[in-house]
Amino acid sequence: MSLFLISIVVLVAGYFVYGKLIENVFGIQEQRQTPAHALQDGVDYVPMPWYKIFLIQFLNIAGLGPIYGAIAGALWGPKAFIWIVFGSIFAGGVHDYFSGMLSVRNDGASVSEIVGKYLGSTAKQFMRVFSVVLLILVGTVFMTGPAKLLGNLKFLGIQSYQIWLAIIIVYYFLATILPVDKIIGKIYPLFGAALLVMAVGIGSMLVIKGYQLPALTMDNIHPKGLPIWPLLFITIACGAISGFHATQSPLMARCVENEKYGRRIFYGSMIAEGIIALIWAAAAMSFYQGTEGLAAANAAGGPGAVVYEISRALLGGFGGLLAMLGVIACPITSGDTAFRSARLVVADFLKTNQSKIGKRLILAIPLFAVGFALSLIDFNIVWRYFAWSNQTLATLMLWASAMYLAQNMKFHWIASIPATFMTAVVTTYILQAPEGFKLSTSISYPVGIVTAVVIFALFLFKIKKIDHSTSVKA
Repeated sequence: MSLFLISIVVLVAGYFVYGKLIENVFGIQEQRQTPAHALQDGVDYVPMPWYKIFLIQFLNIAGLGPIYGAIAGALWGPKAFIWIVFGSIFAGGVHDYFSGMLSVRNDGASVSEIVGKYLGSTAKQFMRVFSVVLLILVGTVFMTGPAKLLGNLKFLGIQSYQIWLAIIIVYYFLATILPVDKIIGKIYPLFGAALLVMAVGIGSMLVIKGYQLPALTMDNIHPKGLPIWPLLFITIACGAISGFHATQSPLMARCVENEKYGRRIFYGSMIAEGIIALIWAAAAMSFYQGTEGLAAANAAGGPGAVVYEISRALLGGFGGLLAMLGVIACPITSGDTAFRSARLVVADFLKTNQSKIGKRLILAIPLFAVGFALSLIDFNIVWRYFAWSNQTLATLMLWASAMYLAQNMKFHWIASIPATFMTAVVTTYILQAPEGFKLSTSISYPVGIVTAVVIFALFLFKIKKIDHSTSVKA
């Protein structure tokens, strides 16, 4: 377990060292009034303590992502640790910090408005549609999945999937239109703390009981021989970098009381999520004594069953309870904020003030109508595009961050390098994926890399022409 423990230490050190560097490059202004105070409306713009915002942000971006994604990524063995650690520090943390702090600097603007401001109107229009579609997809899947599980468990004696779906939709609707501190601000910190407790408990028991990881090797030990590049970097998204985070950060950017808390909330949440992913990747590959055993368990019952079995075995009945919280409550808490974020994206686009409940209803009702309609169809094929769409959104947010830095004569490399890397990842993936163009690796690999290099070169050419006397400020 030495590699696991070293990885945890490196992640924590990354927060204090690289996170501080990111903060210094951005240049926080503690005296600058934040949107939470300047635009306080008692609905979306509500000042809250940083520790509460951290727990809400953590749960918003985490949910099941760093658990299920890490379990799937663990099929490649300990190499997954490398991506989780370096991805969280140099890509995910940067992405989350800038998506949050640029929103703070731009009146709590949603991701589409931020990307549009720094990458142009075409990118803005694309992101408006892209982000809303992505958020509705997330919200829909995260209401149908828990409803089916609750029905199968006959929770509270209710077996009907339709009844549970209706209950969840009603909750989602209330969480979408009510002030952020009424439901989300009260229960999310509790669920976020529970998720952290479960992960710390699992990680501690792995060490105490002496579980062993497979040896770190450069060989591909995936049971199906799936290529590491680029699949590992798409499979482990939320535990390393995820575009969904950029849709969630503006929710909390509207509640931050002071810019000095940005690193704790945004960069810190990503590091915490990376630790969760490390723990579950380690648990998955060590509990089943290698990737073959994990693959068999995953095929038999899916990641939910893997989470439940590991939690029960390592933490007993309490672990089983926390596991159920993880596979039911966590997706619900990601789904409701997905719809809330979608409302805010549309509101930003239409420039509609959301202080009046009537105006919130006008936007929320159509979004839920679409979500409900999608819940009635088979989502398996459509959902396969989510992983790629998620990482593509993250890539665009990184390029927007790099452009902001370049326009303001700051060290853009902290964003442009991971943006270039992620460009290669998403391009290569869609070229070779079954849901993409199904090209061979001999074509997808070089084309993906060349595409990334060309876009990076265009970025450098673009920033050389910037007139800093009229550049976009934040």
